[in-house]
Amino acid sequence: MENKKDEFYVGYNNNVPKQTGRLLKKTVWIFLFVIIIFVVVFSYNQNPFNNGSFELTKESKVTGVYHESPYPMLRVQLGKNTYKNILLLGFGKFGAKKYINELEETDKDILNKEMTIDGNLIYYNGKTLLQISDEQNIIVHKDKQGKDIPLQIVDEYTLEGEIVDPKCYFGVMKPGKGKIHRSCAVRCISGGIPPVFASTDVNNVTSYFLITDMDGNPVNKEVLPYVGQPARIRGLVEKYSDSWFRIKIDANAIELLNKKSTIY
Repeated sequence: MENKKDEFYVGYNNNVPKQTGRLLKKTVWIFLFVIIIFVVVFSYNQNPFNNGSFELTKESKVTGVYHESPYPMLRVQLGKNTYKNILLLGFGKFGAKKYINELEETDKDILNKEMTIDGNLIYYNGKTLLQISDEQNIIVHKDKQGKDIPLQIVDEYTLEGEIVDPKCYFGVMKPGKGKIHRSCAVRCISGGIPPVFASTDVNNVTSYFLITDMDGNPVNKEVLPYVGQPARIRGLVEKYSDSWFRIKIDANAIELLNKKSTIY
């Protein structure tokens, strides 16, 4: 009769046979190695978090002079001859203009009036945005009149970059990049959130341009086919008193580039 020495392992027995123990250890180590390689490769291929911040659970009171050029903004004085323009946004995937329209039904002319707004602040690369959840969070100080916002003409430029929605991209979503965020950006811009052109120069410095038509009016639906796709635009660039830029373009002249998106 053949003498078989195959091990027989009983689950409720604490003593694991040697051969079975060695096989289990080898299998575990191989499994751990595969998991580590998968995690490293998966992490390497993910978009990094940006330095944006969204104060979702914190409401801040911000006081400044309201203007539209052409998108709703609040010009806040930080010090003597020092101002910051805060881009106003609505709740969810909507712009702030719907709240302003409701406000104008009672307060009529609110341009260049001082306002105090309760909302959630968004910070990114020196830019500040404010999400308004309700028109009731806006107080108009009718007796305080501000001045028109100064805009400095820079020059006419041809830029390459991508159209993004500043809400998700600047900090509400992290990282706010990737293919799934492109459809989100389209919905945000179609809902009235100002389109922004992100353009990175040879020194890897990214500048942000609020996009308008040639007359300085809002463009939302006109740019939807180009959102999140590498493109070339040309137009007159103007600078606000801080780091925001505005570019006046002909949306029909936007040129799509045969490049892979670096954002979406």
